[in-house]
Amino acid sequence: MFVSDCRRDFYERIVSQRVLLLVASDVDALCACKILQALFQCDHVQYTLVPVSGWQELETAFLEHKDQIKLLVKPDDDLDVPAYDDIFRDEEEEEEESEAESDGSEPSDKRRRFEEEVIERTMKRRQRREWEARRREILFDYEQYEYHGTSSAMVMFDLAWMMSKDLNDMLWWAIVGLTDQWVQDKITQMKYVTDIGILQRHVSRHNHRNEDEENSLSIDCMRIAFEYDLRLALYQHWSLYESLCNTSYTSANLKLWSVQGQKRLQEFLADMGLPLKQVKQKFNSMDITLKENLKEMIEESASKFGMKDLRVQTFSIHFGFKNKFLASDIVYATASLMESIEKEGPETTNFIKALDSLSRGNLDKLHQGLDLAKKQLRAIQQTVASCICTNLVISQGPFLYCSLMEGTPDVRLFSKPVSLCLLSKYLLKSFVCSTKNKRCKLLPLIMAAPMDVEQGTVIMVGIPPETESSDKKNFFGRAFEKAAESTNSRTLHNHFDMSIIELKTEDRSKFLDALISLLS
Repeated sequence: MFVSDCRRDFYERIVSQRVLLLVASDVDALCACKILQALFQCDHVQYTLVPVSGWQELETAFLEHKDQIKLLVKPDDDLDVPAYDDIFRDEEEEEEESEAESDGSEPSDKRRRFEEEVIERTMKRRQRREWEARRREILFDYEQYEYHGTSSAMVMFDLAWMMSKDLNDMLWWAIVGLTDQWVQDKITQMKYVTDIGILQRHVSRHNHRNEDEENSLSIDCMRIAFEYDLRLALYQHWSLYESLCNTSYTSANLKLWSVQGQKRLQEFLADMGLPLKQVKQKFNSMDITLKENLKEMIEESASKFGMKDLRVQTFSIHFGFKNKFLASDIVYATASLMESIEKEGPETTNFIKALDSLSRGNLDKLHQGLDLAKKQLRAIQQTVASCICTNLVISQGPFLYCSLMEGTPDVRLFSKPVSLCLLSKYLLKSFVCSTKNKRCKLLPLIMAAPMDVEQGTVIMVGIPPETESSDKKNFFGRAFEKAAESTNSRTLHNHFDMSIIELKTEDRSKFLDALISLLS
């Protein structure tokens, strides 16, 4: 069924039931889950929370709870949806019967009416064929590409707002969900800016108190603010130097994997008038006079070095007096907790930690996530530098291909889907900035990394080309399916993101050959 009214067709149908809440392993899904949990708590709804990282876990969860699951779907009659046969009634049998009954002795007016009916039925059948052809075309276009719509967290916040149950915490989770889409490069810049504008109105409504009011001075207060901040990862919780080196945008534009790129970084810092001693210490310890106009200084110098988009629209949150985080800080921290390779207890431990880090009462978990995120970003940039310097990115004709070998530093981290996707996107940006081949700049990238050495599997991800006009639509999901089918490759399409697959190592060559011929 199509949900036209989220409150009537969705929430009011589950609010009186016990709910099975299945949550995917990405930050946007976690944020949507937090909003729903808050709504359920408000309405005293009982629920069971089950994390699912892919289709197999989703199927397992369904089978475990299928005896208690009810389908709360309205019948088609209530939806005023006509049946297919009512739209196109195939009357070939009736026509044949009429022809059998007709003979040359019937009156001319009856024959004329019969001919008119035949013409009408013929037109209907033609319309039906045209409709089916158009339907196949639309479905092909729809299924050929994979792309992301509005953030799930934003949809859930909109539901809470419609019911007048929206809180500042819910608004913050919606902001983090949207920022996750932007950090993961899932949506266009235009979509991001449009959704930022929607959330900005809610931020103004929820955070309009003056600074001199008593509530704004509470140590437990939470305040969200719109920011036009720097596009530097975790810079307020790191050193400015480390952030510049490990942010994809600055690293790619300055080409920091090369000696010349390191010189350009020194020139960039000198142009801003920032001493190395200051930029290499923790941001919080920097001279306060330097930090006052830091954003303007960096933006001015960045434009001279070809980085015109170093500032971006975002939001920040203040907890009490000293804790301030940007929305992107939370995204990096939560994603790192969720894909942590440190084994601590059952498989759901990472999921629970990541979910808890989104609550303002668990700042210790959030700081733990920030430390993991710094390690992840360092590992990504070191791997990108290694791949470019050793020419591991090769053109396979219709796409670029890069494969990480077993024994590569931090290779275990890149057996996780979100980390591998981040690495792939950072690598493609850096490659586009480094190559002089104009054709290669327009190609998509397929990246592979060892998944399970004992089982002999690799994880493979495909990402669309890195162009300014990119609509972020990914066609690799269908291409992977067809290539696996045509070569009988042993693949596992377990991830919700269809452009990520698991593949037997010995089948990789024939799988790639099939992809080349398919996309050429």
